[in-house]
Amino acid sequence: MTAPRIPGRRLLHSPGPTPIPDAVLHAMAQQPMDLADPRVDATIAACEGGLKRLLHTREADVFMYAANGHGGWEAVIENVAAVGETVLVCGTGHFSESWAVQSEALGREVVRTPWREGCPVDLQALEEALRADRAHTIRAVFVVHTDTASSVTTDLAPIRPLLDRLGHPALFVADVVASVAACPFDFDALGVDVAIGASQKGLMCPPGLSFTAVNARALAHAKDIKAPRFYWDWARRKSALSYMKFCGTPPMNLLFGMEAALGLLFAEGLPAVWERHALVAGAVHAAVEGWKEGGALDFLAVDPATRSVSVTTITVRPDTDIEALRTVARERFQVAIAGGLGPMSGRAFRIGHLGDCNVAMILGAIAGVEAALRTQGIPVGQGGVQRAVEALARAT
Repeated sequence: MTAPRIPGRRLLHSPGPTPIPDAVLHAMAQQPMDLADPRVDATIAACEGGLKRLLHTREADVFMYAANGHGGWEAVIENVAAVGETVLVCGTGHFSESWAVQSEALGREVVRTPWREGCPVDLQALEEALRADRAHTIRAVFVVHTDTASSVTTDLAPIRPLLDRLGHPALFVADVVASVAACPFDFDALGVDVAIGASQKGLMCPPGLSFTAVNARALAHAKDIKAPRFYWDWARRKSALSYMKFCGTPPMNLLFGMEAALGLLFAEGLPAVWERHALVAGAVHAAVEGWKEGGALDFLAVDPATRSVSVTTITVRPDTDIEALRTVARERFQVAIAGGLGPMSGRAFRIGHLGDCNVAMILGAIAGVEAALRTQGIPVGQGGVQRAVEALARAT
């Protein structure tokens, strides 16, 4: 028996995957080509050049992988530290801890800075950890720019000056999976050595492509690392040959989609893209301010200045059945939202508002979530939707 047709479209408001524009879907519907076809190299070059433009880097090399963001993490781990060597992971929540656990699974030692729930990276703890490393055994500092589990964005600007002031040679590695194409990120100006991104969030593409941007310092560092690697090896992938760039056959249809998505972003203009994300995020934040007056909901992010433009994590009172709430929102009101992850599992839900999202979509999502909250008997303050409308009206 086939499921009944659902009229209209279900609104996808997870923090990834995100809605895919029709132009991207259409681009991916092309037939793949033989590797000698010059259009293959042209597509790869367009994606590499577009990602460099998006990341604001002139000098870094871009390496793409047929993998999700965890594949990008693995590429970094294998190229910045040998087995038994040390990396420092700054605490930001579930995803920083996941990155640390993956590093340990690959045989690396990990120094962690503590995470305070709802807060960005603790810069004082980072400085103390670097000062304690007098022998400079820490090979790299890993920072998640926007942790989609906590919805907190960390200001990256102080990190390179801190490393330089302490004279510490560790590489500065930034995970921008959830922030790239949603808010400003300037690889060169921030002094980042390596950045990691993925396709399924602000880039408006399906999951399956990740990438690293790697500057000359990080490339030279990687060549000195005595770690067994093949598929992830930056030196092996630094080639003019498309086959070598991907360590095998390129994922052409995903690349067609990425080329189209990058074209949409640049046609809109990056400042306009960032402004749009701030606008729809502001609407969600305004709605939550209204909902929290009922006493059952609140922001996880403590400081409003750290609340991301990509996703909002909303805490709930202990007796809340979050999976039931998500089911009602999805099946009755056609709004798909995310649950809590890691330490926030069962304690929060998340509304994604990044990628191909506009004001009409976000108002539909806010109204659907509020309807689900009321259906489930979760007390919410009056005027969540109204506050979102007013925030949008003031901003536009």
